[in-house]
Amino acid sequence: MSELQNKQRPILVYLHGFLSSPQSFKCQQMRTWLADVHPQVTFYAPHLSPHPGIAIESLTALLDGVVGRDPVGLVGSSMGGFMATVLGERYQLPAVVVNPAVHPARFMPAYLGQVLRPYSGEDREYRLTQSDVDTMRQLEGKLAGPLLGRYWLLAQRGDETLDCREAEAFYREQHQTIEEGGDHSFQGFERYHQAIIDFLFNQQ
Repeated sequence: MSELQNKQRPILVYLHGFLSSPQSFKCQQMRTWLADVHPQVTFYAPHLSPHPGIAIESLTALLDGVVGRDPVGLVGSSMGGFMATVLGERYQLPAVVVNPAVHPARFMPAYLGQVLRPYSGEDREYRLTQSDVDTMRQLEGKLAGPLLGRYWLLAQRGDETLDCREAEAFYREQHQTIEEGGDHSFQGFERYHQAIIDFLFNQQ
């Protein structure tokens, strides 16, 4: 967190997906583009534990130190989109959610008892427990009412992992860009880099 606090603002916090990492392609794309085009924007991409309680605690500690003092915007992909929504509601922050998970507690039981390793090939192992599933259900419950944050849904109907229609329904009162084709990684994400910065920071 000290690294984040010592940098210039505004701050864009990028949240990667389940078993992904800050080394993911979209994350690195955005990091490189911001460094070239908007070096005044601090880009921060924390490594998120697949254990939801640990992940949300670390993100809350991070944001508690900067929200209210500096402009903060969130970008979340897949499970990161869900976490961005939880945080967007808690802090009333703007967030761009990319092919987001809407009901992650539904698929988490399938991973119970398995040895999980990051898709990025890092030397880490995880095992989810029933407590993780219960925590995720609690987080979902906090999103049961009308959304208070400001969201932009970026989704592609060709997503082979998550049903785009669930995200469309969940973010129905929010700005949406739904594309035909594509996949779960969201093909052509770089086309929206500038629009994302405008959405997150030019309306605060």
